[in-house]
Amino acid sequence: QVQLVESGGGLVQAGGSLRLSCAASGSIFSINAMGWYRQAPGKQRELVAKITSGGRTNYADSVKGRFTISRDNAKNTVYLQMNSLKPEDTAVYYCNADQILYSSGTRYRDYWGQGTQVTVSS
Repeated sequence: QVQLVESGGGLVQAGGSLRLSCAASGSIFSINAMGWYRQAPGKQRELVAKITSGGRTNYADSVKGRFTISRDNAKNTVYLQMNSLKPEDTAVYYCNADQILYSSGTRYRDYWGQGTQVTVSS
């Protein structure tokens, strides 16, 4: 069974930092682009940052210069380093994989993690 397991969320004061991790489990052959999205109460889910298998990145304007996405392909893990956090960054953060191809040949598209809460106090 596919699993994207997120960790690293929590409560932090404004100006602080958190690092989110998302690991895909199983005998994986490859993963295409991976990304982090967030959803605040009463708002739509939005893209925070995305990274291709080759390391090309893109960010939401609201987080540019503060957040950094990276990945370790050997560990099938994507990270989101969040610095200079603001109260408006408070949301549930979700990991997403465009496509996961397992060694068995099974393919999963647009797969989501369960989400991790990030709360930034003022």
